[in-house]
Amino acid sequence: MQFTAKDIAFMLNGTVEGDPLVAVNHLAKIEEGGAGSLSFLANPKYEQYLYTTDASVVIVNNSQELTAPVNTTLIRVDNAYGAFTLLLEKYNTIKLNKSGIEQPSFIHTSAKVGTEPYIGAFTYISQDVVLGDNCKLYPGCYIADNVTLGNNVTLFPGVKVYFDCVIGNNVVIHSGAVIGSDGFGFAPNADGTYTKIAQIGNVVIEDNVEVGANTTIDRATMGSTIIRKGVKLDNLVQIAHNVELGQNTVVAAQSGIAGSTKLAENVILGGQVGIVGHINVAKGTQVQAQSGISRTITEEGKKWAGTPAIAYANNMRSNVVVSRLPELEKRVNELEKIITELKKKGD
Repeated sequence: MQFTAKDIAFMLNGTVEGDPLVAVNHLAKIEEGGAGSLSFLANPKYEQYLYTTDASVVIVNNSQELTAPVNTTLIRVDNAYGAFTLLLEKYNTIKLNKSGIEQPSFIHTSAKVGTEPYIGAFTYISQDVVLGDNCKLYPGCYIADNVTLGNNVTLFPGVKVYFDCVIGNNVVIHSGAVIGSDGFGFAPNADGTYTKIAQIGNVVIEDNVEVGANTTIDRATMGSTIIRKGVKLDNLVQIAHNVELGQNTVVAAQSGIAGSTKLAENVILGGQVGIVGHINVAKGTQVQAQSGISRTITEEGKKWAGTPAIAYANNMRSNVVVSRLPELEKRVNELEKIITELKKKGD
């Protein structure tokens, strides 16, 4: 892909300073830019690189004042960061714009495939599957019996979707994710062994959800594990059976949510947060990384931290006290010595 500065300025409603016909074919950081690259400057901390960069084109704010000559063509816009973000989106869309059905792949005769699909090599689509329009299944995906995918769904290489699961519109699932694997259900026996409990439910993922690489979402024992609209899951997240995540909830990497727990909308979990099963977490709750939630949270919009989690401010104060424990221990020992000496004198 190659564009001129003039082309890019037209897309961004910007103005060119320099050579309007200079061509670029890739994007780069301003400090790493080379010939043929397009970069941007929005943070004043990086202004020094504007005068040394080898990038062919740099997007800058209209308000950017030059304090020295530049060797690059500038495109001036109202918001350089926003403009570059738009270009990243367009670049990514073009990069991922694949179509057609590659071979070898398998599509069951009972499956229904919408318009303009991309089905990568070694993908397996089982019986009674329904794919909406503009679905993209990259190589090595597995779609089991009776799965439904909405429109504009993208499954990156190696995604596995087990039987009966339902995925909505505009969903993105990254490589290695597993949707609908068995929930962790085992009944203990008198002899110390365990009997597996059949997991006969499914997973329902609503519209505009993104699921990170190697994340797992377990199917319900009965009923559905539900991921509501707008949820964003990072890499390596574990969602157990019968969990429900409310709309626009965000979960960072390596977090785990145990069975039958329900998170309301707009919850934010930092990395490596653990939540026990069979509890509820209120709307707008924010949990600091590496915290553990062991009870239901009913207060909306509160921040929590620590294990077991307590109010964020209290946790911060507790951490300050803990950091002073060696000093406090020393003072206590000194006081004990003084008390001992006083007792000796009193005797």
